[in-house]
Amino acid sequence: MQKVVIIILCLLSESLFAQNASDVVPINKEINDTTRQTDLIDVAKDVFHIKSQRIRQQGEKKIYFSILPVSTAVPGGGGKALITSTTAGTYLGPRATTNISSASFTPYWNLKGRFGLPLRTSIWFPNNSWTLQGDTRFLVYPQYTWGLGSNPNANNKILLDYKYIRFYQSALERITSYFFAGIGYNLDYHFNIKSDDPNTDLRYYTGYLYGTGESSVSSGVSLNLLYDTRNNSINPLPGSYVNVVYRVNSIFLGSNENWQSLFVDVRKYVPLNPAKANQQNTLAFRSYLWTVFNNKAPYLDLPSIGWDPYNTSGRGIDQNRYRGKTLFYAESEYRRDITQDGLLGFVLFINANSVSGPGTLFGSLHPAGGTGLRIKFNKGSNTNIGMDYGLSRGYRSVMFSLGEAF
Repeated sequence: MQKVVIIILCLLSESLFAQNASDVVPINKEINDTTRQTDLIDVAKDVFHIKSQRIRQQGEKKIYFSILPVSTAVPGGGGKALITSTTAGTYLGPRATTNISSASFTPYWNLKGRFGLPLRTSIWFPNNSWTLQGDTRFLVYPQYTWGLGSNPNANNKILLDYKYIRFYQSALERITSYFFAGIGYNLDYHFNIKSDDPNTDLRYYTGYLYGTGESSVSSGVSLNLLYDTRNNSINPLPGSYVNVVYRVNSIFLGSNENWQSLFVDVRKYVPLNPAKANQQNTLAFRSYLWTVFNNKAPYLDLPSIGWDPYNTSGRGIDQNRYRGKTLFYAESEYRRDITQDGLLGFVLFINANSVSGPGTLFGSLHPAGGTGLRIKFNKGSNTNIGMDYGLSRGYRSVMFSLGEAF
């Protein structure tokens, strides 16, 4: 436990120490001028000779839509799937004092019985007085799993079939300009859990007692703390972000067992040329610590690479590849525009993770890296189409997204 506290303090100090006005978005922030930027909507208008009836005004209440249909491999095994990602963003209050609210719906189907219906929402009330964060999913697998700890044998995996319902909702009130606190409810329900090989028992394979039967339920409340100086979670501007979620699962609320977890996510965005607000030239850093307390957390709810709340960690590493009682993750990315109008850009990224059980946390690090192309889809919400290529030892992948990984 002492090691966990030390790591958390280090993570918090990384973000909060020696902060200055040049890298913090003030609550009365200036509205960026996007009229000199170009997005795919502008390109389509030029190609099809569509003339706008009037110039888009930055102060208007408008919904900015972005959509990306693509056929690609889904993480964790299961072959290729048709994925349609839709993101909508709007301002519910004055743009100078209110963050952009967003909703992302990313259904997928692989023609072989695997599909998913995930919906994420981030709602910011006028003047950032409150924020509501939601994550609702219904997922049907199979997906590969490798057991617990830093398993060195990539071939020692099984295809696990199950259905999954997630319902996370939290409400946070602004305490100071950038600091929010609130509570939430979290439900994870896995059912029809079985291996594709009838001769393989998940409990025997993992050596883990809890959540390795036919179903598992984790139901609990959470204490949420948020420090956020960004004004756009779709494509963060320079600033800082710290998210702390302490979750208490209780048999009283329907959970199979009483257990607790802690998730601490720290991010920092450093502009390398702050004088050019419309030119992307940024270093982005992220690290998180995710741990469970006592030994009663269900197997599929244990910390696992690629299963952070936004499912964006571990680019270049197969989802589920490393799972344990505690997971530490760190990532850095360089983001740069290629064209002056912001239509095209690129990223370079590296990341590493370490898990415990069996073995010690930091017993071995698992690195990955890659690069990606960015195409501006909607300059109003600053939404990019992301095409990333990542690789690690024995694995490589191509990923498509709307918005940035973090």
